[in-house]
Order: sequence, then structure tokens, then C-alpha cells
Amino acid sequence: QVQLVESGGGLVQAGGSLRLSCAASRNIFSFNVMNWYRQAPGKQRELVAALNSGGTTNYVDSVKGRFTISRDSAKNTVYLQMNNLKPEDTGDYYCNAGDNWRIYWGKGTLVTVSS
Repeated sequence: QVQLVESGGGLVQAGGSLRLSCAASRNIFSFNVMNWYRQAPGKQRELVAALNSGGTTNYVDSVKGRFTISRDSAKNTVYLQMNNLKPEDTGDYYCNAGDNWRIYWGKGTLVTVSS
């Protein structure tokens, strides 16, 4: 059974940085795409960043220039580097992956950005 385990969330002041990690239980190149989603209080879950197996990245407009999704294939891990954090970045961040059969979700990690 596929497992995705997030880590790296926490409390940070506005303007600070965090790096989230998503450790997968199998070869990350076996997924068509790996993603980071987030859900802020009172808002719908949104796609923040995506990385396909060929290395193509996509970001929601609100994080472009501040967030970077990357991978370390040797560790089966995908990262989300978050710089210049803003209070509106606060929320639960979820790792997500898709293959030809289904999608998989981690349990999430909480990011709180104070003013």
C-alpha cells in the first residue's frame, strides 16, 4: 500500500521560510505527478505546486516566485521550499501523488504564518 508522509510544518513569522518534505514508500518516478495541496481555514483545498515525472513544474499564481517544488529520487522524497511566507499561506499542506490507477494522499502537515 502506498504511503506518503509529510514533515516540516510549523509556526513561522511572515517573511520566513519553511521546507516541507513528502517521503513516498515507492519510487517517485512510478507516479505520473506529485503535488502539494493546501487548505486554509474556511477555504477549499487548492493545488499549490505540481511536479510530473519528466520534471515539469506548475504553481498556483499566489506562490509563484516564492515556492519551489523539487525531488530527490534517491530518497523517494518531494520537497516544497516556501520562502517569504505570508499569513495567507497558513493552512494544512498535503502531499498528493497520482499514477494510472488512483491518487494517494498524505495525512498533512500544518503551516502557520503569523503576522
